[in-house]
Amino acid sequence: MSSEAMTEAEAANTLMRLAREIARHDRLYHAEDSPEISDAEYDALVRRNAAIEAAFPHLVRPDSPSRKVGHQVAASPLGKVRHEVRMMSLDNAFSPEEVAEWLARMRRFLNLPEGEPLAITAEDKIDGLSCSLRYENGVLVRAATRGDGQVGEDVTANVQFIDDIPKVLTPLPLAGGAGGGADNGSSHPPTPSREREGEIPAIFEVRGEVYMEKQAFTALNAAQHEAGGKIFANPRNAAAGSLRQKDANVTAKRPLRFWAHGWGAASEVPGATQTEVVEALRAWGFPVSPLFTRIEGGADDLIAHFDAIGAARPALPYDIDGVVYKLDRLDWQERLGFVAKAPRWALAHKFPAERAETVVQGIDIQVGRTGKLTPVGRLAPVLVGGVTVTNVTLHNRDEIARLGLRVGDRVVIQRAGDVIPQVVENLTRDEPRVPFVFPDHCPECQSEAVAEEGEVDVRCTGGLICPAQRTQRLEHFVSRRALDIEGLGEKTIAQFFALGWLESPADIYRLRKRRAEILALEGWQEKSVDNLLAAIEAKRTPDAARLLFALGIRHVGEVTARDLMKHFHELPVLRATAHRARAGDLEAAGELTAIDGIGPSVVEALGDFFHEPHNVAVWEDLLSEVSPPRYEVRTLASRVAGKTVVFTGKLETMSRDEAKAQAERLGAKAAGSVSAKTDLLVAGPGAGSKLKKAAELGIEVTDEAGWAAIVAEALGGGA
Repeated sequence: MSSEAMTEAEAANTLMRLAREIARHDRLYHAEDSPEISDAEYDALVRRNAAIEAAFPHLVRPDSPSRKVGHQVAASPLGKVRHEVRMMSLDNAFSPEEVAEWLARMRRFLNLPEGEPLAITAEDKIDGLSCSLRYENGVLVRAATRGDGQVGEDVTANVQFIDDIPKVLTPLPLAGGAGGGADNGSSHPPTPSREREGEIPAIFEVRGEVYMEKQAFTALNAAQHEAGGKIFANPRNAAAGSLRQKDANVTAKRPLRFWAHGWGAASEVPGATQTEVVEALRAWGFPVSPLFTRIEGGADDLIAHFDAIGAARPALPYDIDGVVYKLDRLDWQERLGFVAKAPRWALAHKFPAERAETVVQGIDIQVGRTGKLTPVGRLAPVLVGGVTVTNVTLHNRDEIARLGLRVGDRVVIQRAGDVIPQVVENLTRDEPRVPFVFPDHCPECQSEAVAEEGEVDVRCTGGLICPAQRTQRLEHFVSRRALDIEGLGEKTIAQFFALGWLESPADIYRLRKRRAEILALEGWQEKSVDNLLAAIEAKRTPDAARLLFALGIRHVGEVTARDLMKHFHELPVLRATAHRARAGDLEAAGELTAIDGIGPSVVEALGDFFHEPHNVAVWEDLLSEVSPPRYEVRTLASRVAGKTVVFTGKLETMSRDEAKAQAERLGAKAAGSVSAKTDLLVAGPGAGSKLKKAAELGIEVTDEAGWAAIVAEALGGGA
């Protein structure tokens, strides 16, 4: 179903499904090196999510894939590294029209005249594992994988065996002038400046891809097969698995390569353009894309280069999946900045994907944490883009009916388009076969399973009496993104749940009373028990936003939880406001929806949660065990930090998006309408009703020059 044909309820449900499905594939790809779908299939999932979000912007979820990068680092024998500058992802394009629109968006944001040339760099997008190399005074001191963009795995010992990576940088004469820059993934570009001629920056993080060439991959798999070892699905997985070895001697035996394409933290940036810095990287001894080029033209010129790289793709010794475009001027990169997970100034133009045929061998029903019954098609294994696919989500009851799908049908699996992995055609729907009957009772607890009015998803009504929901809710509560209680994993929760020790989150904090009973269990040692109980006790004063997210309230993900707590600071205040909103208090509902990113679906979900007596009992029981402190967020030292700013009228030196980005950078909230809570109105020419209302309310008003002075004051003050 296209996004245009969807109802709001259908869109909300589809976004929820996509968020969970994409998160699962993120974990499989980034944390476990065991993807179940191809990159093209994954891209199509993300693309479908973006299309629905564009059609229903008020339904964008806090856990939306558009706000995330990579995946959290799972438990690993390798140490963790927090990136000084976040490693981000890239937005994707799949057509010439999208590339043209990206160029147009940058022009609008930068407020450039139509004739102003835009120089763009283009390079082939290698299919490898992102890696950041930190050099201090020219010496390699640390290497880390991307992880979730903020925390990666320490692979310093392993990269020592990659010949492409210099261990010491050699000084070189640098051409060009001062430059400020950003990595194609850094959220805080380094300060524009210039090293003394010929010197290596005191700090410089080189970012690029660790990869394995096709021929080396084939030879490695042959050797693995001969030795009875693991067979890798594709070169990217082989590279990731080889780099992320606890024993670096294993890495040393693997034919890994590296090339650089960007940078992160840097005391100095050797150039004013992307091209100049890439040339500096090349001169320092880093391999860069042999197809890297600078194009000064329009979308047609970029597409011509894209087509040329696509034609050369089969003969390349390594796998690529597209072309990366970047705005060349670094000062413009810095102005453009970033959206939730990607720079505005870079784009990955992906190659088109394929389809494959296979047979549906079974249809299973999985019960999720929220009780949703999700049908999963078990497929005869089929190779799609170098990845063997054995299952595919069938989304919901209506999708099975639309396809007329039954066990035994031969189907087409689409790798590009709406929802991937997805069955797009049933080739044998006219053949006589036993129809699939979607269950009307939960397969886990036998409670009735129903679809609420206006929804397509069928859900178990058992709630916390359903084992699938209870244990998964508890797993979510203690997960790394929520309360992050070390040692209380899936197996332990299942064990304690079966013993009747865990029924609700508050029971976790009462486990200390069961120390002797836990010690009596097989496999538990005194040290492991004490470590677990200490980890639990350490979360007696949890971060309020994490606690709110941990409760698993529908539509309240990590980002939304933080946005809510930034506004309300105290959980009881949020609960009271949500309760009033559900009771019909328009002022309370308005206060919630005035928070950027909070829509009616979140308000409804909060109201429903705090209205349900069982949830209230769980909430109050939990708060009898924990005491979250007042939620505060550090803001930049500017005179508008913590205040609400509204922009109106025509802005002449910047776009509206850039102005809002500046406000957020200074710790202010950029609102869209004037109210009694507005602190400052920035009015450009043509300001109308908002300016009038600000005058009536006695709100401070300034012009664009005044706003520029506020920004300059904050930046000059070292904030």
